[in-house]
Amino acid sequence: MSREEINHNVECFKKQMSKFLSFEGENAAIFVNNADWLLDLNFIDFMRDIGSLFSVNKMLAAECYKQRMERGLTFFELGYMLMQSYDFLKLYEQYGCKLQLGGNDQWSNILGGVDLIRRVGHSDSFGLTFKLLTTKEGKKMGKTEKGALWLDPKKTSPYEFYQYWRNIADEDVKTVLSLITFLPMDEVNYLSSLQDEKINEAKKKAAFEITKLIHGEEEAKKAQEAANALFEGTGSLENMPTTKIENTNISILDAMITIGFAPSKGQARTLIAQGGISLNDEKVLDVNYVLSDTDFKDGYAIFKKGKKVFHKLEKDS
Repeated sequence: MSREEINHNVECFKKQMSKFLSFEGENAAIFVNNADWLLDLNFIDFMRDIGSLFSVNKMLAAECYKQRMERGLTFFELGYMLMQSYDFLKLYEQYGCKLQLGGNDQWSNILGGVDLIRRVGHSDSFGLTFKLLTTKEGKKMGKTEKGALWLDPKKTSPYEFYQYWRNIADEDVKTVLSLITFLPMDEVNYLSSLQDEKINEAKKKAAFEITKLIHGEEEAKKAQEAANALFEGTGSLENMPTTKIENTNISILDAMITIGFAPSKGQARTLIAQGGISLNDEKVLDVNYVLSDTDFKDGYAIFKKGKKVFHKLEKDS
């Protein structure tokens, strides 16, 4: 990745973070790019000045390395702790940063930074970690994981974002409400105590509150209305994910690719063969089916993948 691409990504991230942090006025947040000091590092100097302060035996005792040792640990992975620790040292020296926060999977790396700062002569740096949010498969949520949940509405629409939280597992309700909403804990405890069908009300509350936090109240209401229209027969379909096409005579395979249900015709065929695609509430069985005006009676056709993923294909008038 070039320096220009890195800077572009940094600016995009800063734009997203401006929803939560103020970069102006008194006590303004400072946003820096660690590429400014990492890209021009001299390997020999870095290994002599920083690498010599780390014990490989101590590093390999860390839980994050123990797990990787079973499948093979690359030198890049081994060196990641050094780079993250060096980041903390640079922030300490240049900006007086004394506390590093991160998910609990970063505990060893954060401790590495605290120890590095101590080894160069300072004792007032600290680390704080918090519980990670995980996917339904128990894996941490992140850009490198399949099915990542993006804050950028161009990557994950507000409706899809809402639906993700609406469909969390029952046992995750309390964790989600506690960690990423500002609801009073009394309300969190009440909502998470609901049983059977009533727990869905807690999930709706979580979905709305989190979507409002990221995308604003207006988008949260739109997503809620679209979900209600699809699953409860109330609300409006106007706000569900929509793709417009000029020619309604499109093959079912091309339509699925157009709306993002499949990246290729091969995968589209597989989804249909598995019974995973519906068109206007009718299961699609024919991979050679071609849509026509009859499928767009109200000017649009509703596609469904599985039980919970919907998309509206609209005729561009």
